[in-house]
Amino acid sequence: MSDWRIIALVVAGYLGANLWVGLRAGRRSSDTVAGYVAGDRDFGTLVMYFVTGASVFSAFAFLGGPGWAYSRGPGWAYSRGAAAFFILGYGVLGIAPYYALGPWAARLGRKHGYVTQASMLSHRYENRWVAVTAGAISVIAMIPYVALQMNGAGIVLEQVTDGHIPVWLGGAIAYAVVLIYVWHSGVMGVGWTNVFQGVFMIVVAWTLGLYIPYKLYGGVAPMFEQLETARPELLTAPGLDGSGAPWSAGAYTSAVLVSAIGFMMWPHLFMKAFAAKDDRTIHRTIVLYPSFQVFLLPLFLVGYAGVMYSSAPANPDAIMPHIMLTSGLPAVVVGLFCAGALAASMSTGDALVHGAASIAVEDVYSATSNNKLSEHDQRRLIRWLAIAVGVLGYIVALISGRTLVGLLLAAYGAVVQLAPPVYAAFLWRRATAAGAIAGLLVGFSITGLLIIQPAWRPFGLHEGMVGLIANIITLIGVSLATAPPSAEHVAAWYRTSRTGT
Repeated sequence: MSDWRIIALVVAGYLGANLWVGLRAGRRSSDTVAGYVAGDRDFGTLVMYFVTGASVFSAFAFLGGPGWAYSRGPGWAYSRGAAAFFILGYGVLGIAPYYALGPWAARLGRKHGYVTQASMLSHRYENRWVAVTAGAISVIAMIPYVALQMNGAGIVLEQVTDGHIPVWLGGAIAYAVVLIYVWHSGVMGVGWTNVFQGVFMIVVAWTLGLYIPYKLYGGVAPMFEQLETARPELLTAPGLDGSGAPWSAGAYTSAVLVSAIGFMMWPHLFMKAFAAKDDRTIHRTIVLYPSFQVFLLPLFLVGYAGVMYSSAPANPDAIMPHIMLTSGLPAVVVGLFCAGALAASMSTGDALVHGAASIAVEDVYSATSNNKLSEHDQRRLIRWLAIAVGVLGYIVALISGRTLVGLLLAAYGAVVQLAPPVYAAFLWRRATAAGAIAGLLVGFSITGLLIIQPAWRPFGLHEGMVGLIANIITLIGVSLATAPPSAEHVAAWYRTSRTGT
């Protein structure tokens, strides 16, 4: 049997096991919207830990991270190198605020029945259009993130099967499995497959991250000794940008800040507060979460190993599978690597698809439609929209020319705009619905404009940072210029967030 067929069989076995876990998990939840979207608020520490960790470390981490550490420019004259360190920076910073925000949101969710972030904001600001605006921006931000996962899955399968499974087909195969268990099991399927996927990809990442430098250079230390001699500029942050020039301090810092501030604003992560069993579960998860950052280290080692490798892939994001295929490893080992990379892609993609569909129904459709849906009809509509989100993400994956990290940074620029209304909801009683909506629209519009016209970004700042500054100024200005919210309502909302009463 040819190597690519052996690899395909290993991958098929992994996908089958993943599907079995996802379908079986659906038995644990009730046949309600709360069961499908929030897991009946019964996630324990184990599931919360892997949902938070595995949902973040995706195809972006497994392929994009090594791709940026390696990423060579025109003529293969340079590599970005330490530019990839921004991923470690924002991951460490981004989770910390959730130690307070998570329990506050969870207490409100238990009392008022929230299952989405935007529905929480709608109640705080007493305005359904806050939910519509925040929900629409959330869904738009999630689409390129879904596309990133599909693109990553396709890249891996194409590379390891020597083109017999092209990118478009590889992404379709992996996400057909995702959509089946998300359809059937909702957030329970997402949670328990994330446990399975998380354990699998950590083992694969550490095994390969240590083995490849050993095989190519005699170990991790000898590899860096050679790099220090040949390419010392790759070991100092902020590294190089996409043109080969040093990444400016402003661009590097703003990329870290946008990603850190936007980290827990991702609705598919924020919403897990509504699924947690209790506040202690959230606190344990936040304390344990930084250990998941260790998962990234071996992947960066693979990217650095590619800098001095004898050959190069056509796509920098494919450096990891390229080394796997050209370094003489057995086909079964390559298949296991492929399964690990698919685990990274699917563990984020399933949460995104499920979250985007839930938000679209709970916050956009329900707030704008006069039709009151039954629990059964709501659940069914969320399922169909999950399919639609998957298809739309697939289309974006096929037509987008961005790298995996480029797609992620664009998505962060949009989702970080949710931070001002969320923090204002918890920390500034004078914030109004008009201020929240105006800030969201201004920030999102400016971010979108600068994505289209990157040359207009002042000082090379990340487009999301420029939009965020405009968002904050607008929220404060419009809130002070409009009538304050009901003092009694806001006081009760604050009391519940702090005490649960």
